Amino acid sequence: MKNKIAVVVLACASCLPLAAVGQTEEEQSNFIYATYMNCNTVRQEEADTIFANVQKPILEAAVANGTITGWGWLAHHTGGKWRRSRYHSANSMDELLAALETIGEQTDAALGDDTTFGSICNQHDDYIWRSAAGSAGDAAGGDRGKASLSAYFVCDIALEDRADEIVKTVFAPIYNAHVGEGKLKSWGWSEHIVGGKYRRLATMTADDWPTLLKMRGQIFEAMDEQDNPLADYFGEICGSHSDYLWDIQFEG
Repeated sequence: MKNKIAVVVLACASCLPLAAVGQTEEEQSNFIYATYMNCNTVRQEEADTIFANVQKPILEAAVANGTITGWGWLAHHTGGKWRRSRYHSANSMDELLAALETIGEQTDAALGDDTTFGSICNQHDDYIWRSAAGSAGDAAGGDRGKASLSAYFVCDIALEDRADEIVKTVFAPIYNAHVGEGKLKSWGWSEHIVGGKYRRLATMTADDWPTLLKMRGQIFEAMDEQDNPLADYFGEICGSHSDYLWDIQFEG
């Protein structure tokens, strides 16, 4: 049961933009650049305001002109040291990195000599993810809820492709059965491309926390009833994880 619970949290940033697992390879080629920030907890709401006034318009314009396919700003609810997360997505690595440079230059120009944001959120970890599976709402521009649960997995690199197969064949049907009106809005599974120790990212969202946690409980029950030994094997491949609850403040 312990390993099944680890799997069941299948939320980017991410809580990330990500219908079934039968999506095409082209649809799956959604790359996400996510920055996870350590911020002064006393002043983090000030950082939210700066983001809304300065960076949000830049990101909205980038979607409008096709530079990126999506973006978001997430606020820490429960979890580890990361307090805020900002991400943008694109259809290829080249587009993703080109957008990073363009958005960065525009943000620097808009902020000018104002270093307030950097003084509030002065440390960060960067990751690049690729969306590998998920619901229709987890595609770029899809409909996601405001309450998000993310699990960041540490996995055996030699076996992590097998973990992906288990997610797609064993867990996806359970998750898809819990997506709908009054249920989950989306779920996603992303693979590590660049970044730190976390090799896989599992996400799910709902309109609110009670719904999200209720669906998680029902998924626990469905996993117990299925009692598939592959769930235990997944736990052997991805043996540890860190969970975060995020409030999705802005997304586009």
